[in-house]
Amino acid sequence: MPTFTRAELDSYRDAVVPDLVGDQPGTDPPVRLLFVGINPGLWTAATQTHFAHPGNRFYPALLRAGIIDRPVDPAAGMGETDRRHLIDRGIAITNLVPRATARADELSADELREGGERLRSTVRRLAPAVVAVAGITAYRSAFGVRRARTGRQPEPLEGAELWVVPNPSGLNAHETIASLATAYAEPARAAGVI
Repeated sequence: MPTFTRAELDSYRDAVVPDLVGDQPGTDPPVRLLFVGINPGLWTAATQTHFAHPGNRFYPALLRAGIIDRPVDPAAGMGETDRRHLIDRGIAITNLVPRATARADELSADELREGGERLRSTVRRLAPAVVAVAGITAYRSAFGVRRARTGRQPEPLEGAELWVVPNPSGLNAHETIASLATAYAEPARAAGVI
């Protein structure tokens, strides 16, 4: 696993991490489950791999839930084999806001609202069966649904079943790998991934 100095990580501020999707939409397996992060962290930007920070519990939760069937260690950057494993299972990953910051609270309300519109466009393009947004506060801001709760949302998003799941960041201290796995398994079942 690489180590980065604070200055090295700071140099990735505002960098963009591309979505994890198949190279040829329509020829790769269809997207069944689209996970949506808030925005890339600096470690994610440095490695060009979603949810890459060593303290992030996203991939351990996916493994525990049965969404993936082998460990993925993205901290050094995800290899093509791991990317293909996710894509072949019908999983894609994007963010509400594409620019990297040290913390999600550095994003403005306008950026999150624009991110909601960007996500609508992404969902129309990829046509996933299910969308799972990781982060209730960001979801509320992006879509103006102040009283939303985690779980399945009453309204679909551009034809996809919409779920809000807990953020896997280590900063979300009241969640565990086990609780995240339980939360992530629900939209994965709905999407037919498990």
